[in-house]
This record gives sequence, C-alpha cells and structure tokens, in this order.
Amino acid sequence: MIVIGIAGGTGSGKTTVVREITKNLYPARVEVISQDAYYRDNVHLPLEERQKINFDHPDAIEFELLVKHIKKLKSGEKVEQPIYSYLTCTRSEETIPIEPHKVMIIEGILCLTQPELRKLMDIKVFVDCEADLRLSRVIQRDIIERGRGVDQTLKRYEDTVRPMHLQFIEPSKRYADIIVPQGGKNTVAINILTQFIDNQLSKE
Repeated sequence: MIVIGIAGGTGSGKTTVVREITKNLYPARVEVISQDAYYRDNVHLPLEERQKINFDHPDAIEFELLVKHIKKLKSGEKVEQPIYSYLTCTRSEETIPIEPHKVMIIEGILCLTQPELRKLMDIKVFVDCEADLRLSRVIQRDIIERGRGVDQTLKRYEDTVRPMHLQFIEPSKRYADIIVPQGGKNTVAINILTQFIDNQLSKE
C-alpha cells in the first residue's frame, strides 16, 4: 500500500489535484480519505457555539482517530470513517466503510502538520496557490456549500483562515516531497506525480 498525503491552504486546489490523480489511476486501486471527516463531534455544544469553532486549527481535528485508521488500513483492516456535517458541526451516527486499497490518499489542509501522520505517508504533497485566488474560492464555497454570507466569510478569513494558514499550513510545506504550484491547473506536476505513483505500484 502507498499512502499519499496531500495538503495545502483552503481553496488551493487540493480536491482538483486529488480528482485528477484518481482519474489517471485505476479507480479500483485508489481510496481517498478526507481529513475533514475527522473534525471532532461538537454535539455537546449549542449551535451558536459550534459555529464559532476555529476549524483551521489542528485541535479541531481528531488526528488520533485518523492515525489509528490509517494504521489499521495499512495492516489490511477495514475502518469506519466518520461523516461530518459543516451545517450542524456534528458527526452523523452513520459511518462510511473504507477498505484497504493499493493507494490511499489523505487530503486536508492540515494533514502535513502532524508528525505521527507524516510517518505513515510514503509521499507528501503540498498544493500551492496565490492567496487572492484561494480567498475567492473560499468565498464561493462557503456561500454555496456552507450557507455563510459574504461578510461572515470575509470575517472568518481574516480572523481564522489567514492566521492559521500562516501559523500552521504554510510552514508544513517544508515537509513536502513534492510541491504543486498553481493548484489543480498544473497538469505537468499532476502527470509527473501520477507517473511516480504508477511506478511505485509496479514495484509491488
């Protein structure tokens, strides 16, 4: 099994990179695990308090469970991935069964910040993108997918997204084996990364 970590700032194009890699490999051999599924369950808090949580801080994510699940998958065991709702800021009672695959991709803004998680990765990727482009994508996503207003989105960007990017996400770039500039538009980097994964698979 090859475990790939793909990190980068909010709106950097990580999802596009993952989609392109997955599309270019045999789909049956690849499984994607989203770091976002492991946000801590905040059901014990009132909704108003949940909406104030800093989701760009590593403490918001139950990395212990994610590490445990990756270890199990590497040992050939199935795991039950949580389902997290951004609208309610809670986990569902249901889970998603994940089977071990030849290629496991861990995708998330903070996945390279955790030493224990990095140890489980064979390839570490950082998707880079200019700040103004990331901001425009964050605004679109938060309004369309998460029901936030423009003012609320901009305030969150200034109060948490940008500071957390500078404190945690940007510094994690130094742990990357591969840096992909221009996000999902960098077809050359994506093709090289896909070819590298293919080569690694052929050795197994």
